[in-house]
Amino acid sequence: MDQKLAVMQVILAAVVPVLITILIGYALAKAKQPFDGKTIGFLVGTIGTPVLVFTSLAKTTVEPVILGTIMLATLCAIASYLVISATVLTLSGLPLRTYLPSLSFPNTGNLGLPLAFYAFGQDGLNYAVAIFAVNSVCNHTLGQSIAAGRGQWRTVLQSFIVPAALLGIVFGTVRIPLPIWLDNTLTLMTGLTIPLMLLMLGTSLAKIPVTSFPRATGLSILRIGMGTGVGFLISALFGFTGAERGAFVLQSAMPVAIYSYMYAQLYNNAPEDIASLVVVSTVLSVVTIPPLLAFLAA
Repeated sequence: MDQKLAVMQVILAAVVPVLITILIGYALAKAKQPFDGKTIGFLVGTIGTPVLVFTSLAKTTVEPVILGTIMLATLCAIASYLVISATVLTLSGLPLRTYLPSLSFPNTGNLGLPLAFYAFGQDGLNYAVAIFAVNSVCNHTLGQSIAAGRGQWRTVLQSFIVPAALLGIVFGTVRIPLPIWLDNTLTLMTGLTIPLMLLMLGTSLAKIPVTSFPRATGLSILRIGMGTGVGFLISALFGFTGAERGAFVLQSAMPVAIYSYMYAQLYNNAPEDIASLVVVSTVLSVVTIPPLLAFLAA
């Protein structure tokens, strides 16, 4: 009974804060309260997220070899998503350009990072940030190129996440201590990033229209089920345990990233269908994440 209670406390501690913050963002959007999504998105994307990535990697206690291993494992996972998704979509007669990026790049940012932090602590966040950094680079290059139907590789050079990740790895590997004033500044900024990510997710879900519900449901089940299966398989192959295994499987099992909807809009690539996929998969993850956390925490 004590073990079951402990597992339940882990689930509640991880899921409830995330869910409440998302719902607050959703309610703000539905009530038409002032929430400048473009400005906040710019601040989170260009300042908050790179600072979070740099700080987590620079101050990590994770050994550099382990960090490199989890990044390699993330690349293997993305390759698996691409192969499995392309096979299913081809057999189903659905266009790869429209659906492949959505199925291959999960929401490891504004949903995966908070959940990993609340479920597995600072170590879990460190692992999750490494996974997010690799996923983000691949999504902004390969994912955007697939959605656009042409190469978009220069996009990654405009992102601050890549230099933040590289600089953070250097600081963490060499064990360069941050000055107290800089450490406090970065800590203050990262403290705002995760709540803003969740509020943005909530406001985005409130504004995204849902169509083609049956197809979105089927593909959402594929995204989460495939991610969960691949996460467990690759974590076993790489020998991950503890918070490392938990963060990796959890990040793999995330729903469709909102960036997929943004790219679908940008390139006029069936944005309504992708919007439905984002909303349905996110709602579905509310059902799938608690039992997954229960299994990982057992």
